Amino acid sequence: MRTRALLILSSALLLAAPLAWSIPSDSLDDGTNSSAPKAPPSAQDTATYGAALALLKQGDALGAQAAAHDAYASARAKLQALVARAPQFAEAWNALGYTQRKLGAYDDALASYARALDLKPGYPEALEYRGEAYLRLNRIHEAKQTYLDLFSTNRGIAATLLESMQEWLKAQQGSHAVDASVVSDLAQWVQERSRIATQTAALTRAGNAASWH
Repeated sequence: MRTRALLILSSALLLAAPLAWSIPSDSLDDGTNSSAPKAPPSAQDTATYGAALALLKQGDALGAQAAAHDAYASARAKLQALVARAPQFAEAWNALGYTQRKLGAYDDALASYARALDLKPGYPEALEYRGEAYLRLNRIHEAKQTYLDLFSTNRGIAATLLESMQEWLKAQQGSHAVDASVVSDLAQWVQERSRIATQTAALTRAGNAASWH
């Protein structure tokens, strides 16, 4: 799976961290004191986050090789230490969920994504990654709902989840791990949602073109 969104976010934090975290928000709550201002991540925290993302990229590049597991495990260890000392760091929780999902710890990943979303409601990358975890757990209804939520707010990232659904469907070919009716239903749903997304994009382009006349 992709770490592109995470890497872009890491660059933004490294280059503009003071601006991004200059205004405390009550939504960035570590659960200890909801009324206290939340401090921005330290230079050490930001550096640790960047190092973890580099390991995620390494793991993704290694694909199915055994060494990918070691890269993800190393990233997970860094991120677990990071959220322990900076529990308000939503992006770190999201990245932690990514490593946990890659290592097959789907329930742990869902808990980390939930934490990221508590801190940063509507966080599109966390929603998309959570949708992928739902797929791996065969929680198809929840994966569908996640896509619909994303489609209404961030169609680019929604498209990423739809692609993952298509990949999941391909993986089910010749497999009996999931009931055939569930697979067939999702295949029809994905086809319909792809058609709607294409039509919506075409209408948007037409509307933008008309606005210039």
